[in-house]
Amino acid sequence: MHRRCSTVRHELIHAWQYHEFGEADHGRTFARWTNALDTTQHCERFRSPNWWMICEDCGEQLARYQRSKVVKHPEKYSCGECDGSLRVEKTAGQ
Repeated sequence: MHRRCSTVRHELIHAWQYHEFGEADHGRTFARWTNALDTTQHCERFRSPNWWMICEDCGEQLARYQRSKVVKHPEKYSCGECDGSLRVEKTAGQ
């Protein structure tokens, strides 16, 4: 049960980010809330992503399941860890 509750708290942080900033990520604003809400920065994957967002500078990999704005236009976004450029890789299922 605890793992599912942690996942819900994790997703609530994303919902708050989207409401406040119009986008959500695992960057600084996200990390600021993980301890306070007793959750982790990364959750267990329940299925394989359709795309990977990969930072050209630090190699951070972010899973994407929907064809969101960042998947469509990665040039308009940057890595939440190091502010580097992002590129999109489709998974085998796409």
